[in-house]
Amino acid sequence: MTTKLEALELALRTALGEGAAISVALGEVTVVVKAAGYIAAMQTLRDHPALKFEQLLDLCGVDYSTYGEGTWDGARFAAVSHLLSIEHNWRVRVRVFAEDDDTPVLASVVELWRSANWYEREAFDLYGILFEGHNDLRRILTDYGFIGHPFRKDFPMSGYVEMRYDPEQKRVIYQAVTIEPREIIPRVIREETYGMNPGSKNLG
Repeated sequence: MTTKLEALELALRTALGEGAAISVALGEVTVVVKAAGYIAAMQTLRDHPALKFEQLLDLCGVDYSTYGEGTWDGARFAAVSHLLSIEHNWRVRVRVFAEDDDTPVLASVVELWRSANWYEREAFDLYGILFEGHNDLRRILTDYGFIGHPFRKDFPMSGYVEMRYDPEQKRVIYQAVTIEPREIIPRVIREETYGMNPGSKNLG
């Protein structure tokens, strides 16, 4: 008897053909598509009667530069979406990699799912992924004057600039980070009797 997961995998392979790599792990189906065929694949996922993924639940950026403890040799940036079909009651994960690591660009899916609007803005803000066709691609979580993209693996923990109130100028200003980078080693205190009931010391 065919399980629901197997039925979904078959429907995906039939609808998407050779243009997608489909895998099943931990009870979830993941579809990996190439950037050039991203919009066509997403439209198929939404409109094909055997799939009907009407809702985009989430879209986020991913930086694979340190994935697998540095053994990753594929493209650096990807957008990962989670789609839901209410009609068929199933979900799928879609991953697409940007072809250029220096300037990652992917097509926007806002025209297919309006919910992608703020998700794509977040991926742009935090990872620097540009979504071509997005009509309002600007930062959404960081400040307007923020420099860089804070979820990139090479972004410094202290950032590039800091913000403070300047009493002379009577306004908030930005300046270069003055925090000295340092490594903090936590102090560990070990006690032989830690966690023992005080009344149990004399037992035995």
